[in-house]
Amino acid sequence: MAAIALPAVLTISEARATLAQLQQAIAADAAPVLDATGLKTLDTSAIAVLLDCQRTAAAAGKRLQWVGVPAKLTELARLYGVDALIAP
Repeated sequence: MAAIALPAVLTISEARATLAQLQQAIAADAAPVLDATGLKTLDTSAIAVLLDCQRTAAAAGKRLQWVGVPAKLTELARLYGVDALIAP
């Protein structure tokens, strides 16, 4: 299956809807890959959404992979000490 694309904007306003969409896509994919290439605007809620995606995948016995992680997301993840979870 193709990579699951993150939206261009992932802030507190989009977090709930984005999480629901990502959880469905992860559940439907045997080997989920999140593509963050298009992610341009984000805040700390993006970290919470992505950590929840990790939990969703782990609960289903899947390994979530990442591609195209932007520097800002990496910086936020490092700040919160979870950068290893979103390593490409």
